Amino acid sequence: MLIAVMSDTHYGDKTRNFPSLLFRELEKRGPDLILHAGDVTSPGLLERLEEFAPVIAVRGNADRLGLPEEQVVDAEDVKIGLLHGHQFFSLNAQFLTLKALDMEADVLIFGHTHMYYYDTYSIHGQKVVLLNPGSPTFPRMDSAGFAFIKVEGDKVSVERVKFW
Repeated sequence: MLIAVMSDTHYGDKTRNFPSLLFRELEKRGPDLILHAGDVTSPGLLERLEEFAPVIAVRGNADRLGLPEEQVVDAEDVKIGLLHGHQFFSLNAQFLTLKALDMEADVLIFGHTHMYYYDTYSIHGQKVVLLNPGSPTFPRMDSAGFAFIKVEGDKVSVERVKFW
């Protein structure tokens, strides 16, 4: 299963231009699912993303959409937790790993910082993957882009896509 992962697109509040480089990559790769970790800011973007694959999104601090705060998605034998991250005082690995365990997630996807982050942690005998895909439109001290997660059974691999 191929899953496109993005966050912090801010379409409608910070830009009126659709992220064409993102769309081009989605068309080329044909993901099975798209996960958006918040700050979508416009239903128009979600509608456009739905043209490529089913979309599951959570609410970010800039969203006024009726999206849930967090979600857990089953992808083959992997549970993926999805949230924005503005709910935390600090987005450090310890807090995020504990949140993943609380959500019973093998992978925790978050956003808010507009910066790519990927690492794997082991706590209480359980491996947890943390992933912030960054922002395809408004990166902070980082390249614009997003990520793909490939799930095969209980195996997870992450691929970063940078636009420049």
